[in-house]
Amino acid sequence: MPTMSTFSGRKPDPMNIDSREICPEDIAHALSLLCRGGGHLLRFYSVGQHSLNCMKEAQARGWSRRVQFACLMHDASEAYLSDVIRPVKAHFPLYAEAERNAMARIRETFGLLDLNEEENRQWKQIDDDMLEYELKHLMPGESERKIPPLCSCPDLSERPWREVEAEFYEALRRFQDSL
Repeated sequence: MPTMSTFSGRKPDPMNIDSREICPEDIAHALSLLCRGGGHLLRFYSVGQHSLNCMKEAQARGWSRRVQFACLMHDASEAYLSDVIRPVKAHFPLYAEAERNAMARIRETFGLLDLNEEENRQWKQIDDDMLEYELKHLMPGESERKIPPLCSCPDLSERPWREVEAEFYEALRRFQDSL
């Protein structure tokens, strides 16, 4: 079985991750260091920061704590599989299968396995809306892009990864304690 090494020292098989190998510290750490958009942005902007912005948008829309938590965790599989940009991901069915499996184990671990259709639609809508906003403001040549209205003001500044890691981890812990 091929395994990877994580920040916490765990050795999961990323293609068939076991929920016992999922660790909040690993997720917060990896996502804070993983750049969005394959690194083709005007400045470093992490998957962790994107996830925090999605969570804050769900809060600003007045959506449930479960949807806010789902927004925070929606890219958590990338802590184990890395980020693959959407145009490429569509051509890798094995990656998509590993991602579905990892997200199922992550949702199970954090009590989000039973998200209903509306909750899933809500976090996906925020992810898509945030992507459009990020492309307009962080991708060269996209400044004229039309974007959907947001209820929050996403922080797209270049933040220190340790700060993002700490904020992500603290948000994750707060949700775990309250749900």
